[in-house]
Amino acid sequence: MAEPRKLCPLDMLQDPGSRGFSVDRDGRPVELFLVRRGASVFAYLNRCPHTGVNLEWLPDQFLDLSGGFVQCATHGALFRLEDGYCVRGPCGGASLQPLQAWVEADEVWVALD
Repeated sequence: MAEPRKLCPLDMLQDPGSRGFSVDRDGRPVELFLVRRGASVFAYLNRCPHTGVNLEWLPDQFLDLSGGFVQCATHGALFRLEDGYCVRGPCGGASLQPLQAWVEADEVWVALD
């Protein structure tokens, strides 16, 4: 069963914007990040499907310069914000691993599967 976690207030995320988190699950850290576009918030594990490394180039910097895509800092792959699908780069056709995210009472929640 998924374990819901409150991560942050919605206004902590710029629009568009991103923020990384490390949460404890069963005594182990889970690295994830949130991406916001308008009223929508998306959550993904912080792991490139090609190399397995974390994606950000600086803390909380997961987006490309346009703010339109998640970008892997290691090899520049670009992923759509809304579904994590890789549209350019060596992991083309692969996707980031999504997590269920929602906003409730202006707080962002995520379900850890």
